[in-house]
Amino acid sequence: MTLKEPGYRLQSRISAAARSLKTKLLQYRHSPLSLVLCIITVGAAAITSVLLLFIIIYILIKGIPHLSPELFSPHYTTENNSLLPALINTVSMTLISLLFAVPIGIGAAVYMTEYAHRGNKLVGIVRMAAETLSGIPSIVYGLFGYLFFVVALKWGYSLIAGACTLAIMILPLIMRTTEEALLSVPDSYREGSFGLGAGRLRTVIKIVLPAAVPGILSGVILSIGRIVGETAALIYTAGTFTEICTGLTQSGRTLSVHMYSLSREGLYIGQAYATAVVLLLLVVGINALSSFIAGRISRRSGDDKH
Repeated sequence: MTLKEPGYRLQSRISAAARSLKTKLLQYRHSPLSLVLCIITVGAAAITSVLLLFIIIYILIKGIPHLSPELFSPHYTTENNSLLPALINTVSMTLISLLFAVPIGIGAAVYMTEYAHRGNKLVGIVRMAAETLSGIPSIVYGLFGYLFFVVALKWGYSLIAGACTLAIMILPLIMRTTEEALLSVPDSYREGSFGLGAGRLRTVIKIVLPAAVPGILSGVILSIGRIVGETAALIYTAGTFTEICTGLTQSGRTLSVHMYSLSREGLYIGQAYATAVVLLLLVVGINALSSFIAGRISRRSGDDKH
């Protein structure tokens, strides 16, 4: 038997895996608690993966048979239950909300990590406010948006009222994830930039932010997931109108609100599952695109440093 034969390679891999397992078992014999913790963590990861896989498969099985060309008609009727207007409204709502929240969240995080002095009382107040805002239920945000944007500012049920409400919801998430991403950038990057004569602003823009892009995009991805899946806050602010929003002051439903409305009526459960499939694919697509962009930016940043 030569080394190139597949059977020999498989046997070698099995032997190596057995030796590795034996070594770990010998290590765990002297530390039973480590073995228990290892089993718990592996079990938790396995349960999480299985649950996620079960949810995805269940939604696909229930929703794919009900996908039809009528669901993508440009106008909603009780006959076709089209989700295309809700899909377009969802994309518009996401972009407008991020347009409001991302600059403010990143700017606040940059101030707290790069400009504020240690022990600054303002930083402590901002962090406490962000943690408090992140724990408020979405229905409370919806009631606030209704009372402030819809009633007080007289915007009515509109795309802009829903986007502003969602921007307030996701602002703490973007700010905290950006802050952690900036803190994870080694200080040697900053010191090297300062040593070459660059100012603080140039260092932040050219060195720190590009290095923190993957972490920042992680927060943006989580924010997009919360925007796309939000229902309660949008019912009170954006409304449930079934057509495409052609202006910021028009009412319109998103995919999550559309799915909720169909399931609440009890007559279009199949179409609700089909909407869930489209919503799932939308989130997966956005996550994949964001990961691709983050990878490209990270590689480009690394090439620039070399």
